[in-house]
Amino acid sequence: MRTLKTNQEFYDEAKATMTGQWGIAAGTTFIYMFLVNILGMIPYIGNLSFLIAGPFMLGFTYFIISLNNRDNPNIEQLFSGFNDFVRSCLAYIVMMIFILLWTLLFIIPGIMAGYSYSMTFYILAKDKDIPFMDALRESREMMDGHRMRLFYLHLKFLGWAILAIFTLGIGFLWLVPFMNVAVYKFFQDLKGDEDDNEFDQLADHLVTDF
Repeated sequence: MRTLKTNQEFYDEAKATMTGQWGIAAGTTFIYMFLVNILGMIPYIGNLSFLIAGPFMLGFTYFIISLNNRDNPNIEQLFSGFNDFVRSCLAYIVMMIFILLWTLLFIIPGIMAGYSYSMTFYILAKDKDIPFMDALRESREMMDGHRMRLFYLHLKFLGWAILAIFTLGIGFLWLVPFMNVAVYKFFQDLKGDEDDNEFDQLADHLVTDF
């Protein structure tokens, strides 16, 4: 049986990965947060912001994977998710509906549902042909028995999150990509996939086509 890595290893590897990439990580995260939040505040357009949340989330996922691979991560990748608009949009909407329905039962089931579907966009990014419902299902199956492991991984960043709050939120520009890289390494470990060459070719193709 393959031995899974520890959360400390994910944390340490993510920290090492971010070396020399903090600037592009913070800048892209700022653009991502700005676009998602500002568009959501525009009258009329804001009511439809849920339609762009999925494509932007997929684009940010491509960026995170490029950070992890140290493969020329760039701001343009944020918009590459719009090349896969329907699949990413539907995945986001259905995922939010599932989480909301579980949350209506009680807060804890809602949190558990959020962790169950947390790998969805990594799966979509890695497999351009997988239907969005299959990605949701695969995430749920992948996270079965591992939700608490991911929760504990998130807890390792709690201290940094508290410090980021004291910077009026500015610190999250560095913390968010750092934490997401660690989570992607968690995903890789569960998937048993250390080779991202196929993804690299796909990401380059998407960004070029945009």
